[in-house]
This record gives sequence, C-alpha cells and structure tokens, in this order.
Amino acid sequence: MIRVQREDFDVQSEYQALLQADSSERFNTGAATMFVGLVRDFGDSKAFELKHYPGMTEKVLERIETEARKRWQLLSVRIIHRVGPLSPADQIVFVGVSSRHRADAFAACEYLIDLLKNQAPFWKKEGEHWVEAKQSDAQRALRWMDSR
Repeated sequence: MIRVQREDFDVQSEYQALLQADSSERFNTGAATMFVGLVRDFGDSKAFELKHYPGMTEKVLERIETEARKRWQLLSVRIIHRVGPLSPADQIVFVGVSSRHRADAFAACEYLIDLLKNQAPFWKKEGEHWVEAKQSDAQRALRWMDSR
C-alpha cells in the first residue's frame, strides 16, 4: 500500500493495518518493522514545503516496493509520504514492513527508506530555497545497488 498525501497519519492505525493486510498470513507474522521520519527543527524558522510529481512519485515507490518484495520474504508493506507545508516535529514519512523473520523486516524497511530518499521525486523547499539532495542519501542507496 502506497499513499502520497497532505494529511497526517496515525502510526498506531498504520501498524494495525500492516498486521491486518493479509489475514491469511496473520499468524505467520514474526516481525513488523517501522520507520517514521519527522521534520527536524533547523532553528531558523523557515517555512518548509515538500512537493512531488503526482503519478510519477507513486510509480517510483511501487517499483521500489516490488524490488523489496523480490529481495526479501515480506507479508505486507506500507509506505506513506506527506507533501505540502510542514512544521518541525510533523511526521513526514511512514515505512512499515511485516515478515515471518526479523532479518527480512529490518533489511527491507531500511532498503525502502534509503531508496525512497534517493529515487522518489520529492522536492524540499526551505523558505525561498530548494534543498539539494544529500550525498549521504545517495551513498546509502548505492550500497543496496551494489548488493544485487
């Protein structure tokens, strides 16, 4: 399940939905791993806005999810990314994964957020300036490319 939205999300509800996604697998779930990203306070009180390319963003996220499902035995995946104006401490992204085994859940969750940060077409604007992509995000994504 992939959503790009302006409104906030409830982590507990998303966790429950992650566990209920495939009722036939419910009692086979051995691990659920989640990542919740928050807007940091940079102390300069600039306006923060996130934009995306509708349609294309979802396709990229679907491709990343499909690749994660090929690499690991996953029962359920949930990706939510917010767009629009955001404030410090706002939730910005949710990545949740369930699997039979913790190793698959941890690795897939980390893979999903690393590639999302590097490949999904989101743009950050702080005040009047667009923020450049971080080299550290590119390096984290590259390590997954090398492990194919």
